This record gives sequence, structure tokens and C-alpha cells, in this order.
Amino acid sequence: MKRLPLIAALLAASLAQAAPVSYQIDPTHTYPSFEADHMGLSYWRGKLTKNSGSIVYDKAEGSGSVDVQMDLASIDFGLAAMNEWARGKDFFNLEKNAPTANFKGRFDGVPGQLVGELTLNGRTRPVTLAIHQLRCTTHPMLKRDWCGADASGSFNREDFGLAAGKDWGFKMDVGLRIQVEAVAKE
Repeated sequence: MKRLPLIAALLAASLAQAAPVSYQIDPTHTYPSFEADHMGLSYWRGKLTKNSGSIVYDKAEGSGSVDVQMDLASIDFGLAAMNEWARGKDFFNLEKNAPTANFKGRFDGVPGQLVGELTLNGRTRPVTLAIHQLRCTTHPMLKRDWCGADASGSFNREDFGLAAGKDWGFKMDVGLRIQVEAVAKE
């Protein structure tokens, strides 16, 4: 009879560990990046340097959800003139349009897929990203659960009303890579 409370306590602890955990995206270690064609000659690569969001991960099930908000004003091609052009009226038109892009998705297992939707330029379209890696460990300084992941895929920018350069031969496909680190919420 004395074992019954101990077994119940162990079972409750086991179930508590299996519950989904909420994580806050670490904006200092998360930089969604992209690559886009430049007239069939080369690919321009860049990243979005300001972002936020959350992840919910159920380790026992191997499933979860992701919500990443990306600040389009933080676009960085490594060339100031290109950054300004992308923010301006001929592309994102940040004075008129929403200043953020958002990716929301769900996943089941790793390697696997992150199936979701990208909202960009006021339009929402389905986008699927391949999950290449997902790993969790204890954060060495915060002493909380800490996870990192890497996922990639592509989308057609014309689907989002961003067809600048198409008449000059630019391809409309954009490679998207989201590498993310997140710490369990307290």
C-alpha cells in the first residue's frame, strides 16, 4: 500500500514531462534567410534580422506548432541600396503594406515537414518546409529547456503580389530557410 502513492507520483511526473511545452523564440539566434534569382545570373541571399514568435513542442508525440513573425524592415541583403529598394514602393512598400511577414505551421516528427501558411504583402498562401534538424537540451545559462531547428522550402513571390523584375527575366521562386532557437517559457 505504501507503494501506491509513490507509483502515482511517478506516473504524474511522467505525464507532466510528456505535456507540450511553450517556447519563446530567441531573436538573437533566429534569422530567417532567403535566396532569390537575379536575372538568371546569380542568386541574391539575405536575411531578416528582427523577428519574434513562439513554438509549442510535445516531445513525447514529436509534434508541435511554430509561429514566426518577421520584420520586413530588417531585410539585409548585405547591400544598403538593395535593402532600401526592397523596403520601398517597388517591392514591399512598407509605408503602405504590413511591415511583417508571418509563418505559422504544424509538424509531426523529425525529419519531417512543417506544413503551414506564409502571410506576406497582405496575402496568405500554403507553404511547406522540410525539417532538417530539431534538437533540445538544457540552456547552459538559463537552466531551462532550449531547442533549435532548421527548416527550408520555397515559395513563388508572385503569389504574394511581388513580381518586380519578372519582365526582366527574374525567376519568381524564392528559397526560404528558417533556422530558429527558442527557450522554454518560465
